Amino acid sequence: MIKRPGLLLLCTAISALIFAPTVFGFDFSTLEESVSETTLDNGLKIIVMERHNAPVVSCVTYANVGGADDPKEYTGVAHMLEHMAFKGTRNVGSTDLEAELAAMKVEDSIFYLLRAERAKGRFADSARLAALETDFEAAIENARQYVVPNAWDARLEREGAVGINAGTSKDNTSYIMSLPSNRLELWMAMESDRFLNPVLREMYRERNVIAEERRQVLENNPIMRTIDAMQSAAFTAHPYGISIVGHMSDIQNYTRDAVKEYFHKYYVPSNMIVSIVGDVKAKDVFKMAETYFGRIPAAQHDPHPVATKEPVQKGEKRVNLQDQAQPLFIAGWHVPEGTHPDWPALDAMTDYLGQGRTSLLYKNLVKEKKIAGDVGVYLGWPGNKYPCLAFAYAMPAPDHSNEECEEQIFAEVERLQTELIPAEEVDKIKARAKAGFIRSMRSNLGMASALAEYENDWHSWRELFRELDRINAVTAEDIQRVAKEYLTEDNRTVAKLNNIES
Repeated sequence: MIKRPGLLLLCTAISALIFAPTVFGFDFSTLEESVSETTLDNGLKIIVMERHNAPVVSCVTYANVGGADDPKEYTGVAHMLEHMAFKGTRNVGSTDLEAELAAMKVEDSIFYLLRAERAKGRFADSARLAALETDFEAAIENARQYVVPNAWDARLEREGAVGINAGTSKDNTSYIMSLPSNRLELWMAMESDRFLNPVLREMYRERNVIAEERRQVLENNPIMRTIDAMQSAAFTAHPYGISIVGHMSDIQNYTRDAVKEYFHKYYVPSNMIVSIVGDVKAKDVFKMAETYFGRIPAAQHDPHPVATKEPVQKGEKRVNLQDQAQPLFIAGWHVPEGTHPDWPALDAMTDYLGQGRTSLLYKNLVKEKKIAGDVGVYLGWPGNKYPCLAFAYAMPAPDHSNEECEEQIFAEVERLQTELIPAEEVDKIKARAKAGFIRSMRSNLGMASALAEYENDWHSWRELFRELDRINAVTAEDIQRVAKEYLTEDNRTVAKLNNIES
């Protein structure tokens, strides 16, 4: 097993946090001093932490764009672009680029005709639709003959890259991998190329993959359908109410031109962060970054955050679903964004209520009363860049009901609002939070991701090293205050999945 740089320091810190009787802070100065940053002329921020214990490096490219930024008729397009980023570039992935681009133009021209005919709804010419669909499938196959499958990943994997992956949330999209540190320049060349010279090849085929993903993850999954219904009811204005994968009708109607437009709006240097942690020298990284990432043109106009704000909820909302499935109860409450001063207290509150087998709800509903098979409370759904949700869920045990779980959950919430958590419990909550926070940064990749996230959300990666102070400052009174303020009846949305007999 590779010994991660800084592991001894971090493990020592965890031990101190858990076993010391009183901990008011942790000295992150050594780690903080090992971080350097620069901003290229095109606006791209580069963050580097030097860790020289092993000849490896982890790289994160963080784009400040997610599902919340999807436009009307193109919900899920941020997720689509994550898929497209692995399809190669003008320099990687094609046996004959010019022929492929010509074939892709034919795909586009036929799809525009097909899209227009579909838009006529019941007035569409069925014979014309059938003919266009046949021509469209033939055009897709014709373009496919020039594609070299998995060429982008394969080139990096041959040079030792591991963990090549990406993820799209409602708030951001990140591209990650780790590789030998002497292959960093290869990563620089290829990573910058996929944002400088993208080719949205196989886009129409990939839409089918995403459509199937939606069917499996959402439409054919009663639990996820219930969560989605709660989310949609809770957010009537803000785009947090729309599934990250998008609406099926939108997925099936993406045009390549619209996806390109979205890419060129959001995938610009000033809206991206590159974070690198490992066995590298910052000055060398910055020089390479100027050579490779400096090639990407600066944006003419920087994208702006979502301006739509969710109105204050004025009364409880309820959603009921029926299915041949395990019953499920969910309650979601509106809470502020992740950088809000109340967030550490909210995090402590959710930990105490429903995080793990020692939590209040688990002990009450699962262990003692045995009315639920599982229960939990989570913070930050479906994102946390904007005001979001804290939600509680319970899966009733056999011969018990959603209503029983609901009654007990709300009773414990009321108890939290009226009784202070004992001091020793607050100390345990804070110790767990600090240990988990430090543990998340043990690996190069964990640290690189954290640096990028804090730079984006807080506008300074240095705020990462102030997190322990925010956790330490939480009091029992803070936890009670946020429970009273946010976990109210008028502020909640309830969803139930009820089992029906087959």
